[in-house]
Amino acid sequence: MARLKKLYLETVVPTLVKEFGYKNIMAVPKLEKICLNMGLGEASGNAKLIDPAVNEMGTIAGQKPVVTKAKKSIAAFKLREGMAIGCAVTLRGDRMYEFLDRLVNVSLPRVRDFRGVPSKSFDGRGNYTLGIKDQLIFPEIDYNKVEKSKGMNICITTTAKTDAEGMALLKHMGMPFTK
Repeated sequence: MARLKKLYLETVVPTLVKEFGYKNIMAVPKLEKICLNMGLGEASGNAKLIDPAVNEMGTIAGQKPVVTKAKKSIAAFKLREGMAIGCAVTLRGDRMYEFLDRLVNVSLPRVRDFRGVPSKSFDGRGNYTLGIKDQLIFPEIDYNKVEKSKGMNICITTTAKTDAEGMALLKHMGMPFTK
């Protein structure tokens, strides 16, 4: 069992029950999935940029990403329908807990001048979205093999009904929010 899942079951659930007064243990919010998305707009001009991005995201997530394609043509962006413009991966179960554990305890502290993640990035329904400017904060990525730094979006989906519940869940699981 993943270390973070064990922490969730043993300490986070009882803490949230006490904090929010849930009558049923199934009402306690939990992590549903984590989606990683890397959009490569410059891939419209150079199709060779997709392969290294897919390999890096696969290394970070531990799961093979899906190449996302353009839905419609946009002449201003020199984009045709069906062109590969990014990659995405959805993590669930133990891989999701392993990734969040690595993100919170290893990767985020490696960000230069890191003071915590903003607490305003909730969507109103308890889900949290985080943007990363550089993929080199992940220790799995070899610095010498990277040609171009690429950012990514990390969306953490929870079963929480409100932002307060979602924030409490992530805070107890170790997410470093700014004060």
